[in-house]
Amino acid sequence: QVQLVESGGGLVQAGGSLRLSCAASSSILSLGIMAWHRQRPGKQREMVAQITRGGTTNYADFVKGRFTISRGAENMMYLQMESLNPEDTAVYYCNTPLSPYYPWGQGTRVTVSS
Repeated sequence: QVQLVESGGGLVQAGGSLRLSCAASSSILSLGIMAWHRQRPGKQREMVAQITRGGTTNYADFVKGRFTISRGAENMMYLQMESLNPEDTAVYYCNTPLSPYYPWGQGTRVTVSS
């Protein structure tokens, strides 16, 4: 069973940056297309960015130009977040872009202060 562990969140001021990491129990490449999602307080979970096996990326309009998704070592994926604003405050998760999902990790909380 695939396990996903997110890390790297924290408290940051508006305009700041954070780098999130996703560690998978299997090679990220073998998992196919992977994505970062987030759940803002009181909102539904939404996809933020996705990356294919070949490295093609796609971003939600609300993060385009500010966030960068990438793969690292065999079982790692990252989300570089720049120019953060308070609306980016959320718990961030990695998983496949669409159902069926792997078991969700605990996520990593990002709080952006104004």
